Amino acid sequence: MAEKITLSKKERLSVALRSTFLQGSWNYERMQNGGWAFSIIPAIKKLYKTEEERSAALKRHLEFFNTHPYVASPVIGVTLALEEERANGAEVDDAAIQGVKVGMMGPLAGVGDPVFWFTVRPILGALGASLAMTGNIMGPILFFVLWNVIRWGFMWYTQEFGYKAGAKITEDLSGGLLQKVTKGASILGMFILGSLVQRWVSISFQPVVSKVSLSDGAYIDWGKLPEGAKGIQQAFEQYASGLSLTPTKITTLQNNLDSLIPGLVPLLLTLFCMWLLKKNVSPIIIIIALFLVGIGGHLIGLL
Repeated sequence: MAEKITLSKKERLSVALRSTFLQGSWNYERMQNGGWAFSIIPAIKKLYKTEEERSAALKRHLEFFNTHPYVASPVIGVTLALEEERANGAEVDDAAIQGVKVGMMGPLAGVGDPVFWFTVRPILGALGASLAMTGNIMGPILFFVLWNVIRWGFMWYTQEFGYKAGAKITEDLSGGLLQKVTKGASILGMFILGSLVQRWVSISFQPVVSKVSLSDGAYIDWGKLPEGAKGIQQAFEQYASGLSLTPTKITTLQNNLDSLIPGLVPLLLTLFCMWLLKKNVSPIIIIIALFLVGIGGHLIGLL
């Protein structure tokens, strides 16, 4: 029986260091796939001995991947465990490895932004700025050091956690545990991505459906407001009470659509793009088409 191949701590550390450059070759077609493949090269070299096996493994990891660059670490850890089990003869196919990656990247992406971009960095930035404003050189130094200690500590710990958890997942391949984890992660990822459609996809139809002149008292009479700060204060108060900014109420096609089903058009556009991807239409072609439609729609007054 051949000796089991195991990734050493040195090799896992090398992968973690390389993952710092996850977005080094970011592209619009497969996004972080180049950085991902670069990150796991040390593991591929250790696990596979022939050039054919290494080439196949590298090609397997050049598929689409995109998540928050720091929370990619637990996905890398799980993937290392799966690759290790595969190299040792376990029945882990390409679809299972890619399924776990895709299933995990969606939910984790929704965690990374609020934790790092909207919480940790603003807090450390405020701390560093408060010191810098007093002329203390430790302000920017403290921000730089603390940010990288937290970032690197999180990346290394979560990669190790994913590696150990991934090994446990692959222990019960015959019982279908891996398939269940893959399916559950995929469902959760699609649910989170679906909830972000309304936030990240925006379409506004500009054609005017109607113009209605408002009666006196239904809109802010700017000519009767006092000058200066007092007038601005009254304008805000009147607007907050429900008065219109203009004497004419303009209703656009988008207003009517929003009153029926808010977010319907962005959802339909998202589903249409997913359908095109399923039909093997290149993402680059879809992006260019969206640009052209947006520019053309703006020029004719539709968007």
